[in-house]
Amino acid sequence: MDNQEFVCNTPYFNGLTREEHQSIKNLAIERHYERGDIIIYEGDNATALYVVCSGAVKIFKTSIEGKEQILTITRPGETFNDVGVFDEGANPASAQAMGEVVVYELGQNELNTLLQNHPIVAHNTIKVLAEQVRELVTLVEDLSFRHVIGRVAKILLEYAGADANDGPRLTQQEMAAMAGSAREVVGRSLKSLEEDGLIKLNRHKVTITNVDALREIVEEPV
Repeated sequence: MDNQEFVCNTPYFNGLTREEHQSIKNLAIERHYERGDIIIYEGDNATALYVVCSGAVKIFKTSIEGKEQILTITRPGETFNDVGVFDEGANPASAQAMGEVVVYELGQNELNTLLQNHPIVAHNTIKVLAEQVRELVTLVEDLSFRHVIGRVAKILLEYAGADANDGPRLTQQEMAAMAGSAREVVGRSLKSLEEDGLIKLNRHKVTITNVDALREIVEEPV
């Protein structure tokens, strides 16, 4: 995704003209990161909104004891640090590159100018933030009511299925951080799914062999 495409494919800028997309493109700063690089730290002052151009970025919280909870994985065309930059507070979570990543940075001043000059951007912002709230509510529901094997099945459908859009390859530790569980528990869940014929484990790769059955687990009432 090049600079122009990133503007066109980002929900914040839906409905703008090509000329308006071009003006926004000129405001963005391109940043490159390697796997493991921390892009922003939780608690630091929020100074910018970030749009992923290529690669994947995990957004996570860390407890005092060092336990990690992954809130979401941001992929091309998606944004992170939205809340921090709009409420002019601190970064609510940390962001780390999961491989080679290119992001575009839009500073707070530039965003305020866009909101003032383009009412449609303000309207789109409401929709984007509302969708993020829905995703967080779903995460709370999953962590509170869904069994670990159901959480693992849901993660597999999103990141190992045919429609995963070449997403990041997750380690068991990362899956555990998403599922709010221990790596050993996730490992047992994967083994159970393999024994039931729903997936196939091959070294560090997971192949889904029965998508419908996996979806049934995810769709069970919580």
